[in-house]
Amino acid sequence: MVRDSTRRRLLAGAGAALSALAGCLGSGSDSDGGGTTDAPAANQLDDPPGGGSNGESGDPPLANESLVVEESFAQLRDWVRSGGPPKDGIPSVDEPSFESTDDVGDRLEDGDPVFSVVVDGDARAYPQSILVWHEIVNDTVGGEPVAVTYCPLTGTAIGYRRGGVEFGVSGNLLNSNLVMYDRGTDSRWPQVLGTAIEGEHEGRSLQHLPVRWTTWGRWREAHPDGRVLTRDTGYVRDYGRDPYGSYNPRGGYYARESTLFDPAIEDDRHPAKDVFHGVRTPSGASAVHERLLRAERVVTGTAGDVPVVFARDGVLDTGHVYRLPSADAAVPTPIVGGGYRLDGETYAAGELPLDPLPSFDAMWFAWFAFYPSTKVHA
Repeated sequence: MVRDSTRRRLLAGAGAALSALAGCLGSGSDSDGGGTTDAPAANQLDDPPGGGSNGESGDPPLANESLVVEESFAQLRDWVRSGGPPKDGIPSVDEPSFESTDDVGDRLEDGDPVFSVVVDGDARAYPQSILVWHEIVNDTVGGEPVAVTYCPLTGTAIGYRRGGVEFGVSGNLLNSNLVMYDRGTDSRWPQVLGTAIEGEHEGRSLQHLPVRWTTWGRWREAHPDGRVLTRDTGYVRDYGRDPYGSYNPRGGYYARESTLFDPAIEDDRHPAKDVFHGVRTPSGASAVHERLLRAERVVTGTAGDVPVVFARDGVLDTGHVYRLPSADAAVPTPIVGGGYRLDGETYAAGELPLDPLPSFDAMWFAWFAFYPSTKVHA
């Protein structure tokens, strides 16, 4: 199929490095099928960071409750397809190095995308220009072993706790989205779902870690003492060029309406590459268009049977989602100059005294393909 070969050409054109790399790391192939459970498991699982599996003995930490999955696992496995490179043909960064904001110099422009992770005061930025070549960084932040993951085809940057195991790139895609595998059990985890669709942990969800999509200029101002992932990854890549186009300014794949791989389920209510900020719970999903969230700053709704509130972070130009105590509970009120008022107190968007829920930005086509029953705010 023409679209399948397009990604191969893009990656090959970005440098013969991928094929050479595959030879160095091994080129194991992956099955699209397997597993024994044909329907999503009951929501019997976990939550961070104390519950579920503790990540020992080759197991990643698992959530106490599994997130919503709208299709059977057999169907999802049937929709998995090769993205071109073999298993580990896109190599994860397993020994990341970091530098200060002052040392970055002109390698990043203010408008360049970076992914922000903050754990116990340890603030780190992962440039999109590096992750587009690797998709997964196995790191330890604030003493917490984490996997910072990015799929350029769906525009999704998501963090997961990894315990004592590492995650790698399987070489397969589901709805154009990165299918990860853990190097402990070889279970398969579509990045957006955060739930294994094949292997020992089928039906179980990973524990999320917040990753915020922002820009270098905004992040540097918010975290002047933070650290930034360097290009010293152990691999030779042209980190000054994105093989898919450019996010700054937006061009190439990121600007086109078409996708390289057709999603299993499509919806034309919104342009395919429009960005939505989404949240999912064990009972359902909800997403708000970034344009609406910027304009309104606060958007309320439900994700399944869970009342939620979206709040815009004006500092990083990103979103946060919180669980509301009830459908008629008080919601944060935006105040002039930034921040929110709730119960007579003032808070930053990321510090509201509510239960935070895992959320992230995603291209519309991908969000809908995984969550066709999603509540939509646009």
